Amino acid sequence: MRVVMFGYQTWGHRTLQALLDSEHDVVLVVTHPASDHVYEKIWNDSVADLAARHGVPVLLRNRPGDEELLAALKAAEPDVIVANNWRTWLPPEIFDLPPHGTLNVHDSLLPAYAGFSPLIWALINGERHVGVTAHRMDAELDAGDVLMQRSVPVGAADTATDLFHRTVDLIGPLVTESLGLIASGRAVWTPQDRSRATFFHKRALEDSRIDWTWPAEDLERLVRAQSDPYPNAFTHHRGQRLRIVSAAVSEGRYGGTPGRIFIREGDGVVVVAGSAARTGRLPGLLVRRVRTEDGAEHAAADYFRTMGGYLTHRP
Repeated sequence: MRVVMFGYQTWGHRTLQALLDSEHDVVLVVTHPASDHVYEKIWNDSVADLAARHGVPVLLRNRPGDEELLAALKAAEPDVIVANNWRTWLPPEIFDLPPHGTLNVHDSLLPAYAGFSPLIWALINGERHVGVTAHRMDAELDAGDVLMQRSVPVGAADTATDLFHRTVDLIGPLVTESLGLIASGRAVWTPQDRSRATFFHKRALEDSRIDWTWPAEDLERLVRAQSDPYPNAFTHHRGQRLRIVSAAVSEGRYGGTPGRIFIREGDGVVVVAGSAARTGRLPGLLVRRVRTEDGAEHAAADYFRTMGGYLTHRP
């Protein structure tokens, strides 16, 4: 088949590499210009550079739909469009253009976690599996009929970085197998159960701010979800931003005011957490490693030399 690819960052790069390695003919690539957005500078393998190395024509667009792009798509005469991590809505005159429509690859198990940053949101929410979905694009974002899904389990100590590497490795085989089904006429498309659909927005710096009224279990997952190279979960100590690099749920149960720097436990320092912490029946967050604004990383037991004081939502 003749394939046009829309994609960006490492997700798009893996998709394009799978297409280039396949029996199909990649006739055009459309990708976004490089961005300074903090989350778009992570996992930013260049789709444009990969296409250029293989002599595939490339168009750069923030948003699609202009006459030059539409003319180029029609001239390319694709049998199918494949998209992965295209960051803006594609109009029907694009996604319905090829005879086989547009196959979109999304890094969640749809219909759950449509939208943005699905791995991070899924980890924060305690999901036991994450994965990727190949589905037919339609007018509603990430809502089209599903062709294929692949999943991996979420381990008790997994970070968002671990899950990224595990799920990005699913993309190539998923794309290859999906196109094989489409080309052979064996594709079976399953409508999504929209009653189970969830939709999440892009992550921003504010979403990494720690709210000490959250239960310690939730905060521990937030820290793992904001693992390097993502912006770390952060709080404030004595008016300065403090990033929490490593944490666990305390073994003991501690009462008091959320955010109180309370007691040493094992290799860390316990901070009181949870809106019901006053009861003394909740564990705290065992902070193990922190990072200051100058980039220096410290063991929490070294950084917090004395107990007392508070970690706060704002300076």
